Formats: sequence, structure tokens, C-alpha cells
Amino acid sequence: MDFTTVMTTRRSVREYADQTVGDDLLDKVCEAARLAPSACNFQPWRFVVVKDAPRRAQLVKLIPGQPFVATAPVLIVCCGKRYPQNYNWMGDHLFLIDVGIAIEHLVLAARNEGLGTCWIGGFEDKAIKTLLEIPADHDVIMVLTLGYPRSPEQFAPISDRLPREQIVFSECFGKPVGK
Repeated sequence: MDFTTVMTTRRSVREYADQTVGDDLLDKVCEAARLAPSACNFQPWRFVVVKDAPRRAQLVKLIPGQPFVATAPVLIVCCGKRYPQNYNWMGDHLFLIDVGIAIEHLVLAARNEGLGTCWIGGFEDKAIKTLLEIPADHDVIMVLTLGYPRSPEQFAPISDRLPREQIVFSECFGKPVGK
């Protein structure tokens, strides 16, 4: 599908079909994340793909208040390693941006393949690190659900965004473009 369609129909999917996701598709979407840009090409991201039902069930217990997570056939735990202290003006937070870019590459690639995703930011960090044997020098940044949506209507075009003139300015903040 063309890129504009991918962007305008990417939604947070919270209802998944009872259908497995093939390893070939998982490889494709993970490859998209791998190709993301990062500061000085540090590539701070690491992804733990959880498909095994018993391990997924354990992981779901560490994501409170999101019962739909249990219906996703794949959970991807997105991790990041902090950059050296005082790397730039953002300090040790720059890795969060770079991991976020890689995650969005993965999410858009998934949408292109007909898969749905949802970013999950509420989880028990330390318990997930223990369960998945994530090294101490890596942080869990996000958990993604991934699978086929229960219905295609979940990919309805986005309509609830602010108008461009409220978010894009010319030369200084608040000055409309073209004025």
C-alpha cells in the first residue's frame, strides 16, 4: 500500500483476531525497526518478541489495566540502552527518542502488512526485566501488541487530529504558514 495510506490508517488496535502472525512477517517488521536512524548510529534499541502463550500470559499479568493485551498473538517488549552521560544537551534521554523512532518504523511496517499494533506504556518495568532476562543496563521503554485486527474497520482513516495551521508555523511560533 502507498505510504500515505499507511500513515492515515494506522490506528491503535485493541481487538485482535485469533490468528497467528507468521515468522516471515515478524522478520519484516523487525527489519524495519533495525533500519531506523539513531544519533551517531548508536542503535540503542533491542526488541524481545514474545509469542509463546505461557510466557505471554506471564507478561500480560505485568501490564495492569489493559485486558485486551491478552488477545494479541504477539507482544514486543521494546528496550533501550542509555547513551553515554552528557552526550548532548538532552543528557541521557536522547536514547528514548531514537528507540521511539525505531518503534514507529516497526509500527508503520506492521500496518503496511495488514497487522495492527498498540503502544503500551503502563507496565511493571522491573518484573518484565526479570521475566525476560533483560540486562540491567537496558530500560523497558514500551510494550507493543501486534496481530491481525478483529475487523478491518479498525483501520478507519484518522480524523481526530488538530488542523495543520494549529501545529505548523512559519518563521516563528504562532505565525501561520503562507501569511
